[in-house]
Amino acid sequence: MILIIGSEASGKRTYAKSLGYKESDMAKAVIDDRPVIYALHELVQKDIENAPALLDELIKKEVVICNEVGSGVIPINKEDRLGREATGRLCVQLAMRAEKVVRMVSGIPNVIKG
Repeated sequence: MILIIGSEASGKRTYAKSLGYKESDMAKAVIDDRPVIYALHELVQKDIENAPALLDELIKKEVVICNEVGSGVIPINKEDRLGREATGRLCVQLAMRAEKVVRMVSGIPNVIKG
C-alpha cells in the first residue's frame, strides 16, 4: 500500500494518477472495491469513534490518500479536534504498514518511506 499525504490541493490525486490510476479507480471518502481511496480525513470525520476499525480495510487498498490535518490552527469545535486526532492516529498506523509513504508539497512528491 502507498500512503500519500499532503495539504489540501497539493497534488495528491495527480500524483496517484501518475502511478497509473484513473479517476474511476478512486473512491472519495468511502471504502469500496476501487483500489484507491482519497479524502480519508472526511471518512474518519463521519464516524470518529470507529476510525481505528478502518485500518484492516485500508491496508488492503493499493493507495490511500489523506490530507494532513495535524498542523495549523487547532479547531474550536470538539468534534473537529477529535476527528483530526483520529485521522492522525490512523495515518500513523497506515504509515507503519505502508510500503511507501509520499508527502506532497506544492505538487512535488517527497518520498519519506520506501
